[in-house]
Amino acid sequence: MNEVAITRDQLKTAIDEALARVEVVDMHTHLFPAEFSGMLLWGIDEVLTYHYLIAEYFRCSQMDCDRFFTLPKARQAELVWQTLFLERSPVSEAQRGVLTILQKLELDVGARSLDSYREYFRSLKLEEHIDNVFRLAGVQEVVMTNDPFDPQERSFWKEGAEVDPRFRAALRIDPLLVNYPEAAKMLQAEGYEVDRDLGGNSAAEVRRFLKDWAQRIRALYMAASLPPNFSVSDDSLGTRVLKECILPACAELNIPMAMMIGVKRQVNKELRLAGDSLGRAEIGAVERLCAEYPENKFLVTMLSRENQHELAIAARKFRNLLVFGCWWFLNNPSLIEEITAIRLETLGLSFVPQHSDARVLEHLIYKWDHSRGVIGQVLLRKYEDLLATGWVLTEEEIARDVAQLFQGNFRDFVGR
Repeated sequence: MNEVAITRDQLKTAIDEALARVEVVDMHTHLFPAEFSGMLLWGIDEVLTYHYLIAEYFRCSQMDCDRFFTLPKARQAELVWQTLFLERSPVSEAQRGVLTILQKLELDVGARSLDSYREYFRSLKLEEHIDNVFRLAGVQEVVMTNDPFDPQERSFWKEGAEVDPRFRAALRIDPLLVNYPEAAKMLQAEGYEVDRDLGGNSAAEVRRFLKDWAQRIRALYMAASLPPNFSVSDDSLGTRVLKECILPACAELNIPMAMMIGVKRQVNKELRLAGDSLGRAEIGAVERLCAEYPENKFLVTMLSRENQHELAIAARKFRNLLVFGCWWFLNNPSLIEEITAIRLETLGLSFVPQHSDARVLEHLIYKWDHSRGVIGQVLLRKYEDLLATGWVLTEEEIARDVAQLFQGNFRDFVGR
């Protein structure tokens, strides 16, 4: 070998340096560019009123939920700060994330001064702040969640808004799958000849809609968040839309279908966005799609911890399946560590270990900082196992592997 082999003592430093240098392709977020005025969430009040923290707040507060949500966002943020950060130690992952954001922005975490943090954010220019957040997070580009059924977002795209090239698009199509009759009304209003029963020429028109929008926004993939009971063995409207419209359109465009499976919506409606939960899903639906549609590509993540091993095994069987990320309720260090180890031991380097799912700009900072640390620990153990056999590793090989996990696997799969 031309490169110099590293020793076990040098291994952790080599991994840490590779992780620090790699520029992440964050393949699923809920962020928007500055050009989409009013849609990008950012700043300390948005960070503190994120639904992860709202759910934790209501565990510690007796305030009526409806009353809380009528308050101005600034007042909501103050209540969360007082309750979760001043009246008790902020040990949850979402709480720690806030502190990591403040630390990386070089603010005085020990001061516990919400007023000073607000003053800092008020002083920022958004475009410069986006640049700084991307730099601090080590993120090269993000993939948005772009909803053509949202009137505000639809107007930006139809007006031909110029988009920051670091913000790539994904076409979100949940309404077609979970409530096709309602989605059909919007398609009709937009000039597509569909009916609420998917009869006549409706399937062709839905395909035309999907292709029009995927091409308009240059979507890297189509995506939907699906319930635990997601199935493709029935003849429901949702299944028909998937098989007759979405999968053919994806195949024609040569883009993957991303399925995020396991969301139970509004188990507690009083909590609004914070009221969703999870459930174990049936892996057979994924296996069936991969087997019946070998020309289609599927990006899949599942929300229940109990699904992770069988999802990894499914990916061993189907090369048109790419497993990705530890999202939402799995975005805890202990679970990221466990799931990453399962995937490495089962799939080698052929998966995407994480995506941020960031809904607030500054989430990029803490989610990638924390995930890099945990994933680095797992990689260290696996590389130590290799060295113990007499295998030789170089810094270049470690950097190659890290780049494949954080950039290459996704880019290769979507054809970039």
